[in-house]
Amino acid sequence: MNLQSKLAILADAAKYDASCASSGAAPRDSVGGRGMGSTEGMGICHSYAPDGRCISLLKVLLTNYCQYDCLYCVNRVSSNVRRARFAVEEVVRLTLDFYRRNCIEGLFLSSGIIQSPDYTMEQVVEVARVLREEHDFRGYIHLKTIPDAAPELLERAGRYADRLSINIELPTQAGLAALAPEKDGVAIKRSMARIAIHIADARQARREQERAPAAVSLGGANARRSTRRAAAPAFAPGGQSTQMIVGADATDDRTILATSAGLYGVHRLRRVYYSAFSPIPDAARALPLAAPPLLREHRLYQADWLMRFYGFDHGEIVPPTQSGMLALDMDPKLAWALAHRERFPVNVNAAPRELLLRVPGLGVASVDRLLAARRVRRLRHADLVRLRVPMKKVLHFVETLDHRPGRALDAADLATRLAPPPVQGRLFA
Repeated sequence: MNLQSKLAILADAAKYDASCASSGAAPRDSVGGRGMGSTEGMGICHSYAPDGRCISLLKVLLTNYCQYDCLYCVNRVSSNVRRARFAVEEVVRLTLDFYRRNCIEGLFLSSGIIQSPDYTMEQVVEVARVLREEHDFRGYIHLKTIPDAAPELLERAGRYADRLSINIELPTQAGLAALAPEKDGVAIKRSMARIAIHIADARQARREQERAPAAVSLGGANARRSTRRAAAPAFAPGGQSTQMIVGADATDDRTILATSAGLYGVHRLRRVYYSAFSPIPDAARALPLAAPPLLREHRLYQADWLMRFYGFDHGEIVPPTQSGMLALDMDPKLAWALAHRERFPVNVNAAPRELLLRVPGLGVASVDRLLAARRVRRLRHADLVRLRVPMKKVLHFVETLDHRPGRALDAADLATRLAPPPVQGRLFA
């Protein structure tokens, strides 16, 4: 099989991994020789560097052969798909060629499990090593690690990669036992813990190095201060991430968010990605026949954002009194506000930052601008207009010098009036 055929198979097989984020660009298609720069299909994806830059990555599998039989995976051993495998040198050559053509700025590399977890991990790490050490490649590298691999292989991976990820796949051990019996949830979290320790140790070493005074060396009759020091070794400076499949089993949103909160709190993950289950060819009977609404995936991302940046606890986003599922007809922040009307209206001239962040329609940047503005004057309705916040939503939950929502906040039909119109098409497919 030639290199182009392998690339077509292994780039397509990698598209199911969502833990390398898309930039969200509008779909454009350059198929047919007209134009350049398709943002659809497979092969090149968009992600974010640790400093916030959006970058393009070559996204491929080393191989889609796999000895595991995870029922939700199109590349499982019992799946009837075309198989291919790259040699280490081929992935290196593709990465460098695409980089020299200015098509990519880095590599996202994952793999099916062949021969053994250690053997597979050795191959993945070797790609990164050759790029870094033999070709002095300075681009971004994201490696998908294998939890059953030896700890020393995970440690080596972190020396070369900007980010590491281990997919937890399903939020519960029961789900893994039913759909991916070869995978061990305990082993996955143990590997996450090892990576978290290495990341923390590397950051601590850099902090100590920055605090340490420069060494003084004497040369001849003149004393000179040496400012050159050996840099503390880096380890996955972009942190680690993971992916959970949504809708492949009966796990509810409350459980999914609880699992994510634990991963953020215990293992200090940078991101948890949610991927709506997509029916695959020759699917097992244990899997659902239809995909869950993509809007459910979207609501989970919104809830995840509330936990990470808005100070929400996972338990209050989906309280025990509910069915365990996020509402699809409105975003989780608005749903929380409507369920806790006694907390509103919020006085924008006096409320603390953590309470302003709970106002529907106010984002982190908007709240910071409000706090800066109220240091110099008392805020009025016109100030909110100038800040370009979504007035239709915000005004029901705040008060200013010249505005109070009054009985509008208690109106029985407020949820209906604030909920967005029904979305047709793929979000509900």
